[in-house]
Amino acid sequence: MPSAPEINPALIEWNGLHGLPRFDALNDGDFAPAFDAALSAHEKEIDAIAGNPEVPTFENTVVALEIAGDELSRVSALFWNRAGAHTNDTIQALERDISPKMSRHYSKIGMNAALFARIDALWEARESLGLTLEQTRVLERHWKGFVKSGAKLPKREQEKLAGINEKLAGLGTQFGQNVLADEKNWALILSDGADLDGIPDFLKDAMAAAARERGEEGKFAVTLSRSIIEPFLTFSERRDLRELAFKTWVARGENDGASDNRGIIRDALALRNEVAKLLGYGNFAELKLDNTMAKTPEAVNHLLRQVWAKAVKRAGEEEADIAKLIAAEGKNHDVMPWDWRHYAEKIRAQRFNFSEAELKPYLQLEKIIDASFDVAGRLFGIRAIEKKGVPAYHPDVRVFEIRDREDRLVALFLGDYFARSSKRSGAWMSSFQSQHKLPLKNGRHGELPIIYNVCNFAKPAEGKPALLSLDDARTLFHEFGHALHGMLSNVTYPSVSGTGVSRDFVELPSQLYEHWLTVPAILKQYAVHFETGEPMPQVLLAKVLAARTFNSGFNTVEFTSSALVDMAFHTRDKVEDPMAVQSEVLSELGMPKSIVMRHASPHFQHIFSGGYSAGYYSYMWSEVLDADAFAAFEETGDAFNREMAVKLKDNIYSVGGAIDPEEAYKAFRGKLPSPDAMLVKKGLATFEELSGSDA
Repeated sequence: MPSAPEINPALIEWNGLHGLPRFDALNDGDFAPAFDAALSAHEKEIDAIAGNPEVPTFENTVVALEIAGDELSRVSALFWNRAGAHTNDTIQALERDISPKMSRHYSKIGMNAALFARIDALWEARESLGLTLEQTRVLERHWKGFVKSGAKLPKREQEKLAGINEKLAGLGTQFGQNVLADEKNWALILSDGADLDGIPDFLKDAMAAAARERGEEGKFAVTLSRSIIEPFLTFSERRDLRELAFKTWVARGENDGASDNRGIIRDALALRNEVAKLLGYGNFAELKLDNTMAKTPEAVNHLLRQVWAKAVKRAGEEEADIAKLIAAEGKNHDVMPWDWRHYAEKIRAQRFNFSEAELKPYLQLEKIIDASFDVAGRLFGIRAIEKKGVPAYHPDVRVFEIRDREDRLVALFLGDYFARSSKRSGAWMSSFQSQHKLPLKNGRHGELPIIYNVCNFAKPAEGKPALLSLDDARTLFHEFGHALHGMLSNVTYPSVSGTGVSRDFVELPSQLYEHWLTVPAILKQYAVHFETGEPMPQVLLAKVLAARTFNSGFNTVEFTSSALVDMAFHTRDKVEDPMAVQSEVLSELGMPKSIVMRHASPHFQHIFSGGYSAGYYSYMWSEVLDADAFAAFEETGDAFNREMAVKLKDNIYSVGGAIDPEEAYKAFRGKLPSPDAMLVKKGLATFEELSGSDA
C-alpha cells in the first residue's frame, strides 16, 4: 500500500480493540485518496498473479486471489458501512463516483484473459489436484464468477458487458439515495390534542423525539421510518392522517421529482436483460438462479403461486372481519390499505384480549438484546461482553466481545439499533472483516470476524427505555441470526466464509433464529415490564403465542406479491413500463385492493439496490427450511436440545459456503423439506389439510 501522506493509515491499519478499526481517527475526506491507492495496489497484485510464470496451482492462483486486495477490502468495508448507516452529502457524492469505478475495476479482473486461463486450467484438472471439498467449492466459485463476468466472451462483448455493469452500479446507488432522500425529507408534524387520538405513550415519545430531531420541539413527527409509520397506522384514530401518511409512505421513489425511481427501474431492467443475453441465459432470473437451491424461475414461481392461493384466501377472510368491525362502528367506507393495520389491531385485541400497546411495555430493547445473546449461549456456548467506551462509527453503536465456553475470543459484534436520518431504512447485517484462516502479507494469520447489525428502532426520549413491537423484536433476532452465521464461521477461505452462501440459503440462519424469541422459557425470562420488572403474565404470554398466526393472510399477500412482481420483472424479455407490469401482475393475481405490495417497485431496494434482484423469493424459500429445521428441535421436546444444537452449528452456522447448501441441510436434518411445515407455521393450512394434497 503506498505510504503517501494523504492516505490515512487508520483506514487500513486497524489497531483498535482486538483489531477493530479506529473509527475516531477517520474523516469523510480520507476515502477518495484511499480508494485510488487501494484500487491501484489490488490491480498490481492481480497482474502479478496473472503473469506468474510458474504452472498454475491452487496455492499460487486461487489462494493468491483469496488474499489479494486486503487494503481495498478494508477501505470498502468502512466506506459502505458509512454509506448505509451514517451517510451525508460528502459520502453520497463519493458513493456515486466509486460505485461505477468499483464495477469497472472488478470487470477488468473478471475479463483478464491470462488470469482466467490459470483458473480454467485448474478447473479442468480439478479431479486430479487432490483438493478438499472446501477447496473445490472455492475453485468452483472463482471459475463460475469469471464465466459470469464474461471471461469466455469475445473482447467486444466483454467491453459491452463491463460498460453495462458500470451503468447498473451507478443506477443502484442512485436508486437507494433517492429512497433515502424521500424518507429523510418528509415528516408529518402534529400538535397535541385530536391529532394524537389513539396514539399510546410509547409512540408519542418516539414521535416527540423525531420532531425534536427536526427542530420541532414540543410537537410530534410521523416519519417514514417503519418504527414510527407502522405503529402510527396501527393506533391512530384519525383516518385522514393515516391515509395521508400511508400514501406518502408507499409513494417513496414515485413522485415526479428529482428522486423519482421509475426511469431507473426501466433502465436497470433493460440492462440486466442485456447482461443475461450476453452470458447465454434466456433472462436475468435464469442467470441469478443458476447457482441457488431453487435453480430455475419455474421452481420459484411454483412455490410462490402455491402459497399465494392459500394466502389470498386467508386474507379474504381477514378482510371480511375488518369490514364487519368498520360497519359495527357505524362507518360505511371500504377496507383500504390505510385501514388494515388499524382494524386488525382492534380485532386482535378482541379475539385474543390483548393489544400491541399492552405487549410493548414488556419488550424492552435491552432485554431483547440480552435474550438474543442468551439463546446463542444456550445453543452454541457463546457469551457477549459489552466493551464500554470503545469508539464506533456513531455514538449510538455498541461494541461487544463474543467469547466461547473456554473464554476464547470468537468475534467482535457491533449493534446499531436506533433510526436516524443519516441511515437508510430497514435492518441488515454486514461485516468489517470475515473469518478465515489464511496467512496475510502483513503478518496477520487468519482474521477474527467483526460483524455488525443495523436496525431502525425508534429512539426513546432521554431517560426512557426503548420499547419494541413484537415485529421489532423478531427483526432483532433475525439480524442477530445473520450475525451468528458470520461470527460462528469456521472455514479456511474468505470467499466461502459466513454468509458467503447462495441467496436462498442465506436467510435460513436468520429466520430460524427468530423461532427462539417466542420459546416460552425465553419470553418468561426477558419479557419483563419496564417499570415494575414483573415478567409478562402467563395469561398474556399464552395470548401472544396463540396469536402468532394472526393476520398471516395479510402478511403473506404483502410479501408474495412483491416476490412475484420481482420474478415477472426478471423473466420478461422486455419491460418498457415497469409500473404497467406491476399493475398487470397484481391484477392477474387478484391482489386485494385493501393490501399493497410490501415494497412497491419504486422503493423496492432489495431488488434495485440491495442484491436481491430475482431473489426476493429467497425469504420464503428459506422459510420452508427454517420451519422444518425448528421442527427438528420441537420433535425432541426441547427447544435447546444439545445434540440438535451441535448439528445445527456444525452443519449450518459454521460451514458457510464450504459445502453445497442442500448437502449441508441434509447433514443437519437428514432430508430436504416440503413446504408443509412452513404453511402450517404461517397458519395457512393444517397438516391434515395438506395430507391429501401435493403441497
